[in-house]
Amino acid sequence: MLEGILTGLSTVLQPTNLLMVMVGCFAGTFIGMLPGLGPISAIALMIPITYGFDPAAAMILMAGVYYGAIFGGSTSSILINAPGVAGTVATSFDGYPMARQGQAGKALAVAAYASFSGGTIAAVFLLIAAPALASVALSFQSSDYFALMVLGLTAVAAFAGRNFLKAIMMTVLGLMLATVGSDPVDGIPRFTFDKIDLLDGISFLLLAMATFALSEAIMTVLKREKIADAAKAATKGSMGSLKLSRGEVREMVPVVGRSSVLGFFIGVLPGAGATIASFLAYGMERNFAPGKKKEQFGKGSIRGLAAPETANNAAASGSFVPLLTLGIPGSGTTAVMLGALISYGVNPGPTLYTDRPEVFWAVIVSMYIGNVILLILNLPLIPYIARLLTMPSHILVPLVLFFSLIGVYLVSFNTFDLYMMVGVAALAVGLRLFDYPMAPMILGFVLGELMERNLRRALTVNDGSFSFLWERPITLGIMILTVIVLAVPLINALRDRRRAAAIVSSGEGG
Repeated sequence: MLEGILTGLSTVLQPTNLLMVMVGCFAGTFIGMLPGLGPISAIALMIPITYGFDPAAAMILMAGVYYGAIFGGSTSSILINAPGVAGTVATSFDGYPMARQGQAGKALAVAAYASFSGGTIAAVFLLIAAPALASVALSFQSSDYFALMVLGLTAVAAFAGRNFLKAIMMTVLGLMLATVGSDPVDGIPRFTFDKIDLLDGISFLLLAMATFALSEAIMTVLKREKIADAAKAATKGSMGSLKLSRGEVREMVPVVGRSSVLGFFIGVLPGAGATIASFLAYGMERNFAPGKKKEQFGKGSIRGLAAPETANNAAASGSFVPLLTLGIPGSGTTAVMLGALISYGVNPGPTLYTDRPEVFWAVIVSMYIGNVILLILNLPLIPYIARLLTMPSHILVPLVLFFSLIGVYLVSFNTFDLYMMVGVAALAVGLRLFDYPMAPMILGFVLGELMERNLRRALTVNDGSFSFLWERPITLGIMILTVIVLAVPLINALRDRRRAAAIVSSGEGG
């Protein structure tokens, strides 16, 4: 391993490759800040450009774009509630409220530190255990993935607030929307209403942009809120300092540690990705938080911001494990990279780190250097980026609408998606006026398709029997963990009620 690290360092520190890291990080950050422009399209466009490049240099550039986009995607989520990439949707849950409270600078700083920590810790994990983790990823079967998705659904408690019933209803709505399109097994159209445009289902980007960015812009107009009012306080007051207090740092450290491990291992699993990792980390931290801290989630909690930002960057690094060691893409972005590797004449798989060590180790080492570059690049720009909020609402709202609609259109080049996006945004506004949370719907939608596909596969393998839930140790272990995660908050709630009742009865007795 030490020899491999030295090989990677010698490759990355070549002037050309170091330039590729910088260019990739800068381009990725910029792409991530623009709502709707994900790293997939950017990397796909780079494939023909990098044909004459050395394979190591080309992969370093593409990797920089990928984790740079995840790093930069938090900016638009925090400032205008428009997730730059899918993996930063959960970032907006607490990042945007912090910005509205005049703490935009602190929110961006927390996101930068958490992203750097998650990416760096995951890069170290990659160095130490990439080949070994590949066998762990291979041991996961459909039943295990289904159990993992069920565990993910327990995160709905993190978004429930005071009305758990409304959160459950929105989760069910998200699961229902995930069934629109062709059946994943039989290919039969479902709930498409004879519309060809719905055969591939509803785009996650469309749903996220409609329920967050577009609906937020409409709500701003309806309530006649001025976004600039909160932002002026941010730039003139607390925006002057980006430093975190010792208490805030102490609060972040365990969150970053847990979320890095969780995000990395979710990223290692093929098909999971940064989006699911960020939701699971957010839900985990909500469950771990003590009573008063738990109530702050969704209102500007530092824990609620640090957890998804750490996890999505760790997952982005973790997704390179199945790509480099097994030749299996862990996400849509790494699928494009797989095609690029093959086009360069490099065969990813178990023999890659012996046949082409300069490619394998250079990509891994470049991630650590890239995360340092991203931190240096982003921190000085925070005061200037945050000034976006000082823009008057009559200018900012049209810009949000423009980027939301253009971002969705550039993905599909289909006007049907624009009409559908406006319709979903109108529905989201109606639901928000009655205090229905949007986050559980997104969670249900993200996990719904994966849950159904893996449940169908597991039932097919087991001849329609649900015995797979307890026959496989991994599946059983995850299901037991799910029960524990659900039981602990209920037990704590009952304990608090008993204590309250005991205090009341003792007071009456006195």
